[in-house]
Amino acid sequence: MLSVIWLACSEDNQPARLDVRLTDAPGDYQEVNIDIQEVQIHASEGEQTNGWQTIEIEKGVYNLLDFTNGLDTLLGSAELPAGRVSQIRLILGSDNTLKENDQIYDLSTPSAQQSGLKLNVQTTLTEGITYTILLDFDVARSILKTGNGAYKLKPVIRAITEATSGAIEGTVSIPLSTPAVYAIHEQDTVGTTYANDLGKFMIKGVPAGTYTLSFAPATGYVIEDVTGVVVTTGSVTKVGEVTVIE
Repeated sequence: MLSVIWLACSEDNQPARLDVRLTDAPGDYQEVNIDIQEVQIHASEGEQTNGWQTIEIEKGVYNLLDFTNGLDTLLGSAELPAGRVSQIRLILGSDNTLKENDQIYDLSTPSAQQSGLKLNVQTTLTEGITYTILLDFDVARSILKTGNGAYKLKPVIRAITEATSGAIEGTVSIPLSTPAVYAIHEQDTVGTTYANDLGKFMIKGVPAGTYTLSFAPATGYVIEDVTGVVVTTGSVTKVGEVTVIE
């Protein structure tokens, strides 16, 4: 089972979500099996550098050729404070092999095993938004055949970052109403949250589209629906203060 790691965020600073996925460009082999043991990101929040942080992943051997022609797989996810992600580091184990003409060959990867392969990302994460870092292996350029018939793995990888969702943010005029807040699209509830003690709410990871916000406040309060809330990918839609009727 894939794990999600939550890093500390204050109540007023909602985290962003980061998914790390793996894909590959086709290569002229039957299999290229890569032993992925760890993924780390180098992040900062404002002026504070958080340093290298580990994302929990499904460790193991991945056949890169299973993820060609637009296919990919999720390695792991994290929720972390909004801020800057400068690098991602991929650490491999020793069980790396290649299959060619029905023969299995070891792939030596000394540098990646010892310190990890660092890739530049240089992206800023906005609170409440979901992002994907796609690790795009280039198998054809990553495998070198030596003069004695052995194979070496010198990974050539692009790290492609993109936002994949938006978010909705607002406040209710009477915090004591403590409503549940629902984002509804064509009768389907897409996201749910609760207003906090200050009346603030944020629905995270919302796909682009037009939504109705519906509220379920505490007994004695009424909140009318807010319609026509437009969400765009990579942005936080602010609906301002929503009136609560006593």
